[in-house]
Amino acid sequence: MLVLITYDVNTEDATGRRRLRQIAKLCVNYGQRVQNSVFECLLDPVQCKLLQAKLLDIMDQERDSLRFYYLGRRYDNKIEHFGCRQTYLPEEPIIL
Repeated sequence: MLVLITYDVNTEDATGRRRLRQIAKLCVNYGQRVQNSVFECLLDPVQCKLLQAKLLDIMDQERDSLRFYYLGRRYDNKIEHFGCRQTYLPEEPIIL
């Protein structure tokens, strides 16, 4: 299923900036960054719960925000992209 993960981390101090880097690094391991604090991730239910638990361990629930949007398997018609950034196909391999 395609899961859209968004986060907002309070970076007023060094610990917040560290949390931001940790969350971004973890999300990169599971999906594709589509905006600064937004990732599209193709996950099965177990991967999703594991990632969610890891992210919750990192974040400060008093200062940060984390959202998961579950777009499911038929996400093709749920996403519209406008603008200059080229899009990618989540199920296609990414060649670096």
